[in-house]
Amino acid sequence: MRVMVTGSAGFIGGHVAEALEAAGHDVVGLDTRTGADVRDATALDALLPGVEAVVHQAAKVGLGVDVSDLPAYACVNVFGTAVLLAAMARHGITRLVLASSMVVYGEGRYACAAHGDVRPGPRTADDLDGGRFEPPCPRCGDPLRWAPIEEDATPDPRNAYATSKLAQEHLAATWARETGGTVAALRYHNVYGPRMPRDTPYAGVAAIFRSALRAGRAPAVFEDGRQLRDFVHVRDVARANLAALTASLPPGGLRAWNIASGAPRTVGEMARVLAAGCGGPGPRVTGGYRLGDVRHIVASPRRAEAELGFRAAIGFESGMAEFARS
Repeated sequence: MRVMVTGSAGFIGGHVAEALEAAGHDVVGLDTRTGADVRDATALDALLPGVEAVVHQAAKVGLGVDVSDLPAYACVNVFGTAVLLAAMARHGITRLVLASSMVVYGEGRYACAAHGDVRPGPRTADDLDGGRFEPPCPRCGDPLRWAPIEEDATPDPRNAYATSKLAQEHLAATWARETGGTVAALRYHNVYGPRMPRDTPYAGVAAIFRSALRAGRAPAVFEDGRQLRDFVHVRDVARANLAALTASLPPGGLRAWNIASGAPRTVGEMARVLAAGCGGPGPRVTGGYRLGDVRHIVASPRRAEAELGFRAAIGFESGMAEFARS
C-alpha cells in the first residue's frame, strides 16, 4: 500500500515510517524537517497522487509553556489537520490513521465510595500549593479511587494541546461522515524510546529527566511523585499504527483505541528506574506542579487488543534501560 506519513522525520513518525517500510508498504514522507508542511495545500497536492492511506503524526506536542502557545497549537494541529483532510478529499483518499492522545480525557477515571463513577474538575492552584494533589469527589469532597479509563469516556481536555488533539478527532470524524472515509484514532499514552526529543520545554517527562541525568542533575519530580501514567515504548506505538492501517472499519466514522502498556507506573518510579539506568543521582521530589497537568491517567488497553490484535510487547524495565542508553 502507498501510505503518506506526516511528521515522518519526527520521534514517533520516524519509527512509524520504518515499521511500515519493513512491512512492505511504500511510504511517502512529509515533514517540516524535509521542507514540506502539512499546512501547505500545494505540497500536499504534489505528494498525494497515488497515495491510498494517510498516517497523520505531524503535530505540535507537549503541554505548552503558557497561553502564548495557543495560536501555534491551533495553527499546526487544528488548521494543519483541516488542510490535510481537505486535500485527502480532493484526491479521493478515504483511509486515515490519526495520532491522537490520552490527553483528550483530562483527568482519568475515578470512583467515589458514596457516589460511584465521577469525573473530578480541574485541580485548583490553592489545592496544589497546599500539597493536596489527589482530586476530591466533586459531590462530597471525599477521596477518590482511580480506575482504568476506556475509550467511551467523555472527553474533558484540560490544556491547549489536549484541546487541539480533540479538535483533530472532531475534524476527522466530520471528514469521514462527508466522504465515507474511515478514521482509526490512536490515543497514545506516555510514549518514550530512542530518538525522543530532548532539551525542550515541549519534550515528554522521560526526555526531560534523561537530559537532567546526563547533565549530572537529579530529575526534578513534580507533586509528590505518585501521579500515575502508562508508559508505552515507541516501537510498540509503531506496531499499533501498522495494525490500525489494515483494521476492518465501517465507512463514515471514527473509532478510537487507547495505545498503552496496560501496566501503569508512578512518575517517581519512572524517574528512579531511569536514574539507575543512566547511573545518575536519584530523583528529587519538588512538590511543584504545572496547572494543566492531571493527577492520574491510566488506560484500559482491552479494546486495542480485541479489535486490533495489539498488545504492548516491550516491558517497562527493559524499555527504560534502552532509553537510558539511547
